[in-house]
Formats: sequence, structure tokens, C-alpha cells
Amino acid sequence: MRIAVTGSTGLIGSALVRSLRADGHEVVRFVRREPAGADEARWDPERGRVDPAGLAGCGAVVHLAGAGIGDHRWTAAYKRKIRDSRVLGTAALANALAGLDEPPAVLVSGSAVGYYGDTGDRPVDEDSPAGHGFLPSVCVEWEAATAPAQEAGIRTAFARTGLVVAKEGGAWGRMFPLFRAGVGGRLGDGRQYWPFISLHDEVAALRHIIDTPELSGPVNLTAPEPLTNRQVTAAMARVLHRPAVLPVPAVALRVVLGEFSQDVLGGQRARPTRLLESGFVFRDPGIEQAIRAALQ
Repeated sequence: MRIAVTGSTGLIGSALVRSLRADGHEVVRFVRREPAGADEARWDPERGRVDPAGLAGCGAVVHLAGAGIGDHRWTAAYKRKIRDSRVLGTAALANALAGLDEPPAVLVSGSAVGYYGDTGDRPVDEDSPAGHGFLPSVCVEWEAATAPAQEAGIRTAFARTGLVVAKEGGAWGRMFPLFRAGVGGRLGDGRQYWPFISLHDEVAALRHIIDTPELSGPVNLTAPEPLTNRQVTAAMARVLHRPAVLPVPAVALRVVLGEFSQDVLGGQRARPTRLLESGFVFRDPGIEQAIRAALQ
């Protein structure tokens, strides 16, 4: 299959591209610079420009582009960048897909379990409502921006991804060096739920959505049972054979991270109901399995 991918240089996107190409699929990577070869196409998401030639003949499109949530302190300008990079980019891509004479069969559009807000101890799945706050509002707009593709008859799924366990990037990319140095610990009281997923299972789940015609709408990409930050911290200490006795106080997180600390200290007890019901099998369902897979 010919498959277009945005966000292909990120943690998830680069792993997805490697997986697809290893199985013989033709991948077109959408980039913001001048394309360096026939396997690249240009787009300018903020200006709504997408090269339709890159989408021609594609059976599927996987849209993962967006500014990093935890890359910078949440100033008003950076919050706008987080929102615009997702909403404007998705709208541009959806409009381009809707304008094709032969659109792809499926659009898998990135989203996040942040959609649910801070759920405390309450379990949530794809039927649960959106939460309140900045990230839930972004996720609602982000998913709604796919409307032109849906109206054009393209099966559209929202990959609501949790925290990806990988040493190359994301939250775990920052945690591994700290724990290896023996200075890792829980965040705040550690009671917040972390809906984790291994990088292998994240890529496998995205491919499962592409290949499963009955999957559309929201799909949680998280391991079967989320754990608390305290449980995750203990697992990291066991696997890495390091102590985890230096908790980071909530007040310190608020000083360092500002508004983003609300999301670090909160969490989602999100479960992947739709993935499981569609027959998806996790290779790394437990946290220790996910951590060990990241270290291999």
C-alpha cells in the first residue's frame, strides 16, 4: 500500500515509517522543507498548503504532526503553537484529502488521552466525555478539524495516544537518564494514573487501525490497564536496579513547569476498549514488559 505520514520525524512517526517500509509498503513523508526525494512531499500546515501529488494513490494517511506538549514552558505564545500546529494542520490535510478524485480509504489522525482531562480514579474509555482545560479543548478541536475528510466518506479514526514508553523521546526519554543516575522518583503524590503504551504496541496499534475497517472515531492507544505514577516509578526502579527515593514535590513542578504542571500532576485512567474489542493483542501489556522493550 502507498501510505502518507505526517510527523514522520517524531518518536512515533519515525518508528511507524520504519515498520511500514520493512513490510514493503511505499511511504510518502510530508515535510515542511523542500522534498529531498520521491518519497517526500511538501506541506505548510499553518498556511493550509498540502501538495496533492503526495496524497495521490494513497490507500491510507497517518497524521501525527504537532508541536511537543512538554517541549517548552506554556506561555500564551507556545499554547497557541500547540493548538495551531494540530488544528490548522489537521484542517489543511482533511481539506486536501476531501478534494482528491480518489481519496484514501482511511485517515488515522493523531489525538491524545488528554482529551479526557484529569479523571482521578474514574476509569474512562472512548465513550467518555471530554474533560475541561487547555489540553481537552485542543483535542476536541483537533479531532473536529477532520470533518472535511469524514464528509468526503473517508473512514477517520482518532488515535488517542497515552504516554509512549521509549528511551528515544517523550516523557520516558527524559525519565530514563534520571533513573539510571539514581535520582528518579514519583511526581507529586504519585497517585495520578499514567496510561502508558510501549512504542512497539503504539506502532502496531496504528497499523491495526489502518487494517481494521470497523474502527473509526476515537480509539485509545494505551496498555490494557493504566497504573499510577507511584506504580510506574517503582517499576522503573526494579527494572533499572536503581533507587527511587527522590520524589519531586508538587510545588517544585509548579515552579518549573508552570501551567503544564497541572497535567503532569493529573492523569487519565484510560482503557483501550475499542482496540481490545477489535481483536488487537498487546505484545507489552505490563509496565515492566514495556520498560524492558524500550531498553532493548
